[in-house]
Amino acid sequence: MSVHLADRVRAMAAPHWLGFYGLVLLAWSALFAMQVPADLAEAARILGPDFWEALCRVEPGIAGAPAIFAMWALMAAAMMAPTALPALATWDDLVQSGRVPGFGLILGGYLAVWLGFSVLATVAQMALAGAGLVDPLGRSVDAWLTAALLAAAGLYQFSALKDACLARCRRPLVFFMEHWEEGPWRMGLRLGAVCLGCCWALMALAFVGGTMNLV
Repeated sequence: MSVHLADRVRAMAAPHWLGFYGLVLLAWSALFAMQVPADLAEAARILGPDFWEALCRVEPGIAGAPAIFAMWALMAAAMMAPTALPALATWDDLVQSGRVPGFGLILGGYLAVWLGFSVLATVAQMALAGAGLVDPLGRSVDAWLTAALLAAAGLYQFSALKDACLARCRRPLVFFMEHWEEGPWRMGLRLGAVCLGCCWALMALAFVGGTMNLV
């Protein structure tokens, strides 16, 4: 067992794995850098909307869309890329040589799905902000919206779709055997779609805690 573990550690120290770790670390670092300082967040809590109007820290209109998209994309990379690690490790085992192009295509297809989700989340946040349902930090200010998000996320955990997606995520070897002929890029897209099916409701809870809340 120790020999197998040592081999696994050495295999996951290859350049493509170091690049993967670097991507995750960079995403978390960027999210940390985007956080509103504690003193400004406290001032916003005390002063309310007038504070944001004066500071122009977050713009919910079209001009703020790139920043909101960047935040969602970074959050997806930071939180969801690590969940693909078992599938990526299984891919390395299957190809044995650990070919970087295949690894990169799997990861690229996976993240492409989450970038698409980030676009939809950006549109949703802008719409909710425009309707006055979330504050500039992306946190729900409406009790009904908060309740609906929590209820939807809770109920979805018991749905047949969630179970089906989770079963596929938990068996990456079976997943690759079923879709091997599609090639790494399409398998990456399919893997991302399955993961999205597992986690979209939990990601939507960012509107409860605040999309700019690092915790």
